[in-house]
Amino acid sequence: MYITTDYPSVLLIYTGGTIGMIENPETGALENFNFDHLMKHVPELKRFNYRISSYQFDPPIDSSDMEPSYWAKLVKIINYNYDYFDGFVILHGTDTMAYTASALSFMLENLNKPVILTGSQLPIGTLRTDGKENLITAIEIAAAKNSDGMPIVPEVCIFFENHLMRGNRTTKINAENFNAFRSFNYPALARVGIHIKYEPSLILKRDTALPLKPHYLFDANVVILTLFPGIQQSIVSAVLHVPGLKAVVLKTFGSGNAPQKEWFIRELKEATERGIIIVNITQCTSGAVEMERYETGIHLLEAGVISGYDSTPESAVTKLMFLLGHDLSNKEIRNKMKTSIAGEISKSKH
Repeated sequence: MYITTDYPSVLLIYTGGTIGMIENPETGALENFNFDHLMKHVPELKRFNYRISSYQFDPPIDSSDMEPSYWAKLVKIINYNYDYFDGFVILHGTDTMAYTASALSFMLENLNKPVILTGSQLPIGTLRTDGKENLITAIEIAAAKNSDGMPIVPEVCIFFENHLMRGNRTTKINAENFNAFRSFNYPALARVGIHIKYEPSLILKRDTALPLKPHYLFDANVVILTLFPGIQQSIVSAVLHVPGLKAVVLKTFGSGNAPQKEWFIRELKEATERGIIIVNITQCTSGAVEMERYETGIHLLEAGVISGYDSTPESAVTKLMFLLGHDLSNKEIRNKMKTSIAGEISKSKH
């Protein structure tokens, strides 16, 4: 049991990843360090007048091994500690951070506190690490409140390299530079310079009277199918006939276009008639699917394919897995995929 105080309180959850590693001076190898030593490596945290507690995955996991069971574990940790902390910071490897942020945005229904994911490209123990700045600012954002005492950012976000982004709008775009993440289809919720400049009009509005409703169930029988010129019928057919397959994220060209070959449309139509949900998103990093715009898109609509609008691949696939895990009818899932349930899609241009 945590004792509540007047100090802002943040729970730091370390899942693994580069940020929590230090170099062994004898071997030069990167090793996970115990978060009990956090204050030693980031002494700046002592200057916060905050109560900072930590929870560490044991053993820490590489983010490449992230999967729905770990998402459920994170939700359990947040739900159990929800009343004891003002906000939560999740330290996570960068490779799958956007998937985790998207999944949590759907799993934490009625969330009314900040859940900020961050990490780093360089370990926190190295001289030029970006981890220190990311960690310190993420903690400050997680604890930040308006003049009325309400959290400024009551949603799941990624903070990286001076930008606070909605988690389910964010994609990793760079394996080398510090600005590893980008939110192409939705503006940053805050920009960090000398001051943290929030954009209140862009942040989700929450009904504070509703209690947090945690969800834990996922069905991972989904696949991402990326189209390319020359894609073969045998490949498409094999993917659409995978045993147990329930949903497909179809990455199409431009504003939602696909080959007009008779076999291709037929394969999609037969799949949707078998109950497989096919969601159309664009391969472009920026922009949205507009299936009514060209004849090619209209043929997809007629085949039963639904629009993913401006969804990221990470958001589309985790949303499908989430909805499939909750015993909804095919029609309900199709309707919810076309509806924003956590700010993940825009049906009209900004």
